[in-house]
Amino acid sequence: MKDAPAFDLVVLVPDRNTEAALSGILARPDALGIRPVTSHIFTHPERDPGCYHRSHDYLRPMLRCYRHALVVFDRAGSGRESEAREILERRVEEKLARSGWGDRAAAVVVDPELEAWVWSPSPRVAACLGWPAGLASLVNWLTFRGLWPEGSNKPPQPKQAVEAVLYHVKKPRSSALYARMARTVSLQRCADPAFLKLKDTLQKWFPP
Repeated sequence: MKDAPAFDLVVLVPDRNTEAALSGILARPDALGIRPVTSHIFTHPERDPGCYHRSHDYLRPMLRCYRHALVVFDRAGSGRESEAREILERRVEEKLARSGWGDRAAAVVVDPELEAWVWSPSPRVAACLGWPAGLASLVNWLTFRGLWPEGSNKPPQPKQAVEAVLYHVKKPRSSALYARMARTVSLQRCADPAFLKLKDTLQKWFPP
C-alpha cells in the first residue's frame, strides 16, 4: 500500500509578491470556505514564462509528497499575452496531468496581473495602500488621472494603478504589502474570474 502524501498542497508562483499574496490567502481557510491545509509555496526562477512552460517539470518530483498542485501566474509577462487566460490554464493543466498529477492539479492565470485582485470593493484596500481618505476618494483620484475609467469595476492596468497610488503616498511596493492585503481585505468581495477559480478549486479539494 502506497504511503499517503505528507502535505495537502504545493503552489508554484512567479515571484515573491504572488508568494506573499497566496500565503496570506491560504492562512484564511474560513474566509475561503475550506478546511485548514498544509501547504508550501515555491517561486519559479523563470517567473511567469517558467510557470507557463515548465511548471510540470518543476512539480514532477513533488508528486508523491502533495495531494494537490496549484500553479498561479500572470497573463501579462507570460509571453502569451495575446491568448485568453482560459487557454493558458488548459495547456498548463494538460501538461500537469500528463506528468503524473492527473486531476490533482490546476492552473490559475491572473488577467492581466496579480494586482487585479487588489482592486476589490473592500474599504480595507485604501487603508492597506496608505490612502487615508477612503476607497471612494481613491477611485476618484485614479479616475481623475485616467487610470480608472468611469463605470469600470477596476482599473484596466491594475499594477500601474497600484504603483501610482504608492508613489503618491510615498509607500514602497513590497511583498509585505501583498501579504497584509491578502490577510485583511475581504475575500468575499473579489469578483475577479481567476480569483473565483482559485476559490472554487480550493473548495473542491479541501471542503470544510
